[in-house]
Amino acid sequence: MTCNLTYSQTFPIVGEINSLFNCECLLCLFFCTVCLDGTLPGYHLHRGYGFGANSWLIQLEGGGWCNSVRSCIYRKTTRRGSSKYMEKVIPFTGILSNKAEENPDFFNWNRIKLRYCDGASFTGDSQAKHQASKLYYRGQRIWSAAMEHFMSLGMKSANQVLLSGCSAGGLASILHCDEFGALFPRSTKVKCLSDAGLFLDAVDVSGGRTLRSLYGGVVSTQCFFPQNLIANIQTPMFLLNAAYDAWQVSHHLHFFHTSHNNTDFRNQMLNAVKGFSTSKRNGLFLNSCFAHCQTERQDTWFADDSPVVDQKTIAQSVGDWYFDRMSVKAIDCPYPCDSSCHNLVFK
Repeated sequence: MTCNLTYSQTFPIVGEINSLFNCECLLCLFFCTVCLDGTLPGYHLHRGYGFGANSWLIQLEGGGWCNSVRSCIYRKTTRRGSSKYMEKVIPFTGILSNKAEENPDFFNWNRIKLRYCDGASFTGDSQAKHQASKLYYRGQRIWSAAMEHFMSLGMKSANQVLLSGCSAGGLASILHCDEFGALFPRSTKVKCLSDAGLFLDAVDVSGGRTLRSLYGGVVSTQCFFPQNLIANIQTPMFLLNAAYDAWQVSHHLHFFHTSHNNTDFRNQMLNAVKGFSTSKRNGLFLNSCFAHCQTERQDTWFADDSPVVDQKTIAQSVGDWYFDRMSVKAIDCPYPCDSSCHNLVFK
């Protein structure tokens, strides 16, 4: 059976949700690109203008993963697994802002936020669904259909594009970077930015590997196979990460208890990016903060008191790297030397 897709022809205002496409028959739902619960995926679009009218920025939404049938059943009752619960309008801030004073290099680009509702960083692609719970694992199809749709909206003729993402979306930008680059001719400037997507296979204080166990569940549930790809990606990529990533440190890796453990986690992250950082085409910004996702928040992306490394904000560093103004390999000194951090507070 072939699933016939009809793309939406409406263009929403900044931040308003738009369905990616419509299935013409319910019987086709099994084959279609849908969220975990079978609802249609969506995105938010703000059209570019002026000198940015032919430039495109795709931001992949983050929000963790579901690593079992039970957790995916719960997830489909939230905006992370169903478009029924997604906000109809969201603010575009940080790297998505349309104000030059808040987003100097990308403010007038075509900016898209692709909503995340598959639970596996846009990678699941299983023909089967869990019959009893009616779960659909279609992340890879959401990715493919979205890119095809955005190309039809004008991205195919872009002169410069940037694939970005935060957290699980940052991991997705790593996993899909070369696939994204292959969509465009060599004349198009194509780069990728991963914000807080460098999830480490790190040893925690108990000697275990918490994230390896978590990913194993995602793999068995949704055919998701994360690998250490960063040194082998051919498309230029920028890694933005807190050296003491708050999500990993506090929720899964149990490093937060002592300064010794925090230092060990930073060292493991530095070791993980050694090969990646040797390439001239790649960029790096590792600040010694307890933070997670710094491109979407205005205060951490570009503001008067934003975090800085080598006297530059994240926005300035990403812009310098993307436009080839200079090489950016910014690595902060160890905690607590950086007074510019916007540290997340744990209770």
